[in-house]
Amino acid sequence: MNEPSAPQAVPAASPEVFQQLGQITRQLHDTLNQLGVMPKLRQSAEGLPDARSRLGYIAKKTGDAAEKVLNAVDLAKEEHAGISAAAKKLAAEVSADKVHAASAAGALALVAQIEAASGRMDQHLTDIMMAQDFHDLTGQVVAKVVALAIDLEDSLVKLLVQ
Repeated sequence: MNEPSAPQAVPAASPEVFQQLGQITRQLHDTLNQLGVMPKLRQSAEGLPDARSRLGYIAKKTGDAAEKVLNAVDLAKEEHAGISAAAKKLAAEVSADKVHAASAAGALALVAQIEAASGRMDQHLTDIMMAQDFHDLTGQVVAKVVALAIDLEDSLVKLLVQ
């Protein structure tokens, strides 16, 4: 059987390797300066915190708006349910009164219209609630962009420090 080998020591980097890395870094720095990239990198690094705060603001405002819409839809659905129940109750009472059945035809027609409109209204409110799903998607995308901006800012700061 083969015996496990002892971990091998990693050879220390020679001074020549560090010197070459330093030269490559200096060349990159000089090239970026000659191309006019360094000022743009500085501007980008300085602009990232502002971009992050703006994206955070957008995420907060879209979240607040979605919450407001959902709360309003919930209230409207409650009121709608009350109107629908009252219309059904009225229809039952009018139908039960045989003495005034002939004069109640108009009232029954109105109740039928209210019930039909009520069903459409409920569907519209449900559609509005379902349309708010976009907020979850938007929030996830904004969070990813903010995380990317943070990583980019850290990288740019490290590059500028070097």
